Amino acid sequence: MTTENIETVHVEGPSWKIVGRFATFTEADQQRLELAMEENLQVKVHWQGKVNNRYFAVKTRTDPAVALEEERRLQREQKKRRKAKLSKKRRKK
Repeated sequence: MTTENIETVHVEGPSWKIVGRFATFTEADQQRLELAMEENLQVKVHWQGKVNNRYFAVKTRTDPAVALEEERRLQREQKKRRKAKLSKKRRKK
């Protein structure tokens, strides 16, 4: 039997933001379930274990596909503004 190794490329998405810190997993999970109802939002519970400060953190971020589309839209708007500014300068001469 032959198996082929398929390499997958990890694509970075937007950064995760901590929206809450909880002492128990059940509290954190409840918050996660409430936030999971929102569309285009990814939510996770992450164990933050330091020496004296241990808690469960609820983290959120926008869906990478939606964030990419938003970034492209902003780039298009900036390009339009640059072109408009440049054409305005050319008209003044």
